[in-house]
Amino acid sequence: MAPTSDDWRSRADAIDWNLRPFIDGAYVDSAAAETFEVRNPATGATLATASVGDAADVDRAVRAARAAFDDGRWSGLGMFSRKAVLGAFADRIAQAAEELALLDSLEMGKPIALALQDAGELAPAFARFCAEQVDRLQGVVANTEPEVLAFSTPEPRGVVGAIAPWNFPLVNAVIKIAPALAAGNTVVLKPSELSSASALRLAELAIEAGVPPGVVNVTPGLGRTVGEALALHGDVDMLSFTGSTATGRRLLQLSGASNGKPLLLECGGKSPTVVFDDVADIEGLAAHICGEALFNQGQVCVARTRVIVQQGLKARLVEAILAEAARRTPGDPLDPAVEFGPLASRGQWERVSGYLGAAAAEGRRPILGDLAALAGHQGAGMAPFVFQDVGRDSVLWREEVFGPVMVVEGFADDAEAIALANDTVYGLAATVWTRDLARAQAAARSIRAGEVIVRATAAPYEGPGFSLPQEGRKASGFGAETGIEGLKAYAAWKKVEFHVGRPS
Repeated sequence: MAPTSDDWRSRADAIDWNLRPFIDGAYVDSAAAETFEVRNPATGATLATASVGDAADVDRAVRAARAAFDDGRWSGLGMFSRKAVLGAFADRIAQAAEELALLDSLEMGKPIALALQDAGELAPAFARFCAEQVDRLQGVVANTEPEVLAFSTPEPRGVVGAIAPWNFPLVNAVIKIAPALAAGNTVVLKPSELSSASALRLAELAIEAGVPPGVVNVTPGLGRTVGEALALHGDVDMLSFTGSTATGRRLLQLSGASNGKPLLLECGGKSPTVVFDDVADIEGLAAHICGEALFNQGQVCVARTRVIVQQGLKARLVEAILAEAARRTPGDPLDPAVEFGPLASRGQWERVSGYLGAAAAEGRRPILGDLAALAGHQGAGMAPFVFQDVGRDSVLWREEVFGPVMVVEGFADDAEAIALANDTVYGLAATVWTRDLARAQAAARSIRAGEVIVRATAAPYEGPGFSLPQEGRKASGFGAETGIEGLKAYAAWKKVEFHVGRPS
């Protein structure tokens, strides 16, 4: 029988929170004396007290990861042994799904039903995908004269520093750890200070699955104490980051100021949905559009929050969007029937409300949502806001709000639709709705984004999963994630030549 709300609350009360660094296979005390409170955004209650972290924590973790890499306890394993351990790791994640989901739900307000999808489906599936790719990370042999053997081979980079965001705590931790391990590296992971518990438990599960101590280390704490120290550390060979563009650019500076380590950056987005007037099923279309824009309370880097609609369809679609968005109101994250929770923290609520205030100062008024209700509001819950025709100079059109805020804009023809879609400094993702194949192909080629999904129907589909790589454009970062190319990002290529001479 599935757990009820009361079951989840009972389990929550029984949690023994341990947010200390996990280094070399064990929990250790942080070197930092300063602490902060980790709060449940749904209730405001304090869950635990955590250390802000310290550069000494990072150095200790990097030294453990370096020792583990240099002695070959992981990189020296045969590929099938590594593959088996990563498969066992995926199994452990799936087996601990309810425990991991509860941690994410409590720390960042994710509805438990959605947190269970993350922990029971997405995270183990990605770990399994990476396990299956271990023996597919292959080199290239060149055609040469008979007495020369020349080839390039992928080798692990070494110690990978990874910084994960708070919006999908468990999934993002796995997205950082699993491909790095599949390529033979060791890892030092910094999770967000808002949601570090599932990442720490993940490190324990890795040990239980057979990953040797020192291969996966987790150093929780703040960006200014732990994140910057990781970027500056001269013995970190690569840095992988998911988060805001501003932080990504700061990490570029810090990495350049240290050892010039390569970076993989998945940064911000302001993604469009482009809707042409040849599509049908307005209600299904509106539900899908709201799902892509408001999923996880809009706290998704690829959220399609700019809805660009052909004028002939706009009035009808806006009416359907308003009805669909109005159904989403914040509820208790521990209620299995709830699909829309609070924002991840009071600080995040204040950030989003600040954007709404800036829009009001521009003279923009929502067609759904009550700006006046923001004054004096307590807590982190926020119902969706929908704006129409805000103009291309509005803060809501240009800035990544990272909350449940949508804007709808009309267009007259294909050229204007593509111009509006590309009218952003970001280039992470896009969705195009049309039944015209030629138009679909032109849009897919013309929109500057790492992912373009073209749909003719709102019917559900399984899709390619993690098998295809993608890479952000412009201010959305660089470096491939997912697919075999995502694993190759964690490898360095070595060219080898053997000149054996002609036989006598």
